[in-house]
Amino acid sequence: MLHPRELLNTSKSTFSLSFAHDEKEVREAQRLRYKVFAEEMGATLSSHEEGIDRDMYDPYCLHLLVREQNSGEVVGTYRLLTPEMAKKIGGYYSEDEFDLTRLTHLRDSMVEVGRSCVHPNYRNGTVIALLWAGVIQYMQTHGYEYVFGCASISMADGGHVAASIYNKLQVDSMSPIEWRVFPRCPLPIEALDSTLPAPLPPLVKGYMRLGGYICGAPAWDPDFNTADLLVMLPMSQMNTRYARHFLSK
Repeated sequence: MLHPRELLNTSKSTFSLSFAHDEKEVREAQRLRYKVFAEEMGATLSSHEEGIDRDMYDPYCLHLLVREQNSGEVVGTYRLLTPEMAKKIGGYYSEDEFDLTRLTHLRDSMVEVGRSCVHPNYRNGTVIALLWAGVIQYMQTHGYEYVFGCASISMADGGHVAASIYNKLQVDSMSPIEWRVFPRCPLPIEALDSTLPAPLPPLVKGYMRLGGYICGAPAWDPDFNTADLLVMLPMSQMNTRYARHFLSK
């Protein structure tokens, strides 16, 4: 549950951005997640309630919502897990997929973001930009230094596109070696064609343009059938010119 001082609320054009402030609003986000992840992407979800994507981390997270103001429908969502709440639940979501040992000394200033999704009718860039604006504003307001999370790449083709994207990124987008993480279930890069001309997914592209890093090789998530990259953005190294692109939304 959010305290009133933590509530972000802003609006632009036909959309509004805010944090969920009660369970009813969280469930709106969970219904959108189910629509995108289960119905559209075919993910196997752990929730036992039909039409809802809910996991053990949700009660500990802050949930960003973008609403279409005319209908009031939630059309975009992103969740944030602060270091304080990660301690309460015993760790970050991404630790299920990666060994984060080398990031131990940064944990008190790391906010994890995840479960990003946008309704298929609103994928023109505006909604994801608003979500990023909310994340950046929250990080700046509360003084956290590192935003990180899993960025997913579809493996509908067997993983060749994911391998090609990683091959491209590791040339000039890798983190310092002391920030490297290690996948618990690695994507078998050596068995895949990593030479395809694959475009970066919007979420990965956004991280890179803001000044983020890839912190290691991709993990395979069998439930979502995706290859996941652990990406990190230090706020002190953020590309402020590109960040204004989001904040202006």
